Amino acid sequence: MMGFEIRLLHVGDGEVPGPEVYWMSDWDQWCRLAFQAFLIQGGGVNALVSTGPAEDLTPMNSQWASFLGERAAMRREPGQWLPDQLRALSVEPEEITQVILTPLQLYTTSNVAHFPNAEIFLAERGWTHFHRTKRHPHDDRWSSIPPDVLTYLTHDAWDRVRLLADEDEIVPGLRTWWAGAHHRASIVVEADTESGLVTITDAYFTRRNLDQRHPIGICENIYEALDVFDRVSEVADHALTLYDPDQLTRYPGRLIGGSTAEVSGG
Repeated sequence: MMGFEIRLLHVGDGEVPGPEVYWMSDWDQWCRLAFQAFLIQGGGVNALVSTGPAEDLTPMNSQWASFLGERAAMRREPGQWLPDQLRALSVEPEEITQVILTPLQLYTTSNVAHFPNAEIFLAERGWTHFHRTKRHPHDDRWSSIPPDVLTYLTHDAWDRVRLLADEDEIVPGLRTWWAGAHHRASIVVEADTESGLVTITDAYFTRRNLDQRHPIGICENIYEALDVFDRVSEVADHALTLYDPDQLTRYPGRLIGGSTAEVSGG
């Protein structure tokens, strides 16, 4: 079995109203989201889950502020832009072998073109939904894939695009399954590591969502969310999301599967 190492890469922070994170709950709260990407390495694989938000946050933050207010704007410290973080780890963008996108949103898709040699994986259901849907209150076209990235995916990079079936494999030890719940493009990524099986998803946001079986408020299908909770709870030794700030302190060195990895809290 391939034993990957997984690095958690903190790419920015934002705040959202409590009911967006916890369905019909936390009405008087704002919740911090610590947006993350994940670098999965081993056996010649340098895979990314999410490419992070664009170098210029202005267009995305303008969209978010239009419906959540200025408090929801993403904040990012110098050096947190994903290509900068990879170079700090001595990984050049050209060395990324796979990019896995979940969901299709500006904070995951904006930097795809910076990885010219990577295969690009996304859910076939999400890709089909993106191209067929014209009226949807949650999956707005240009808040999913920016026009320049769409052009890149369908022209320069098209031969490297891989549309994922509901159950699929990237390479041995690195698998995906369709989740739904949050978006039509939402998937769960499974990676085998020396510390156990890791799941990564956007289908829920925090460990509280999972432990209490409490769907996110911005959920497109609660039944799908409940199915994700059940399956992740059954298989995962480390259940990660793209947003949970607690993950950044739970793992020493923000590493799972390496020499400093640990298993506190799972």
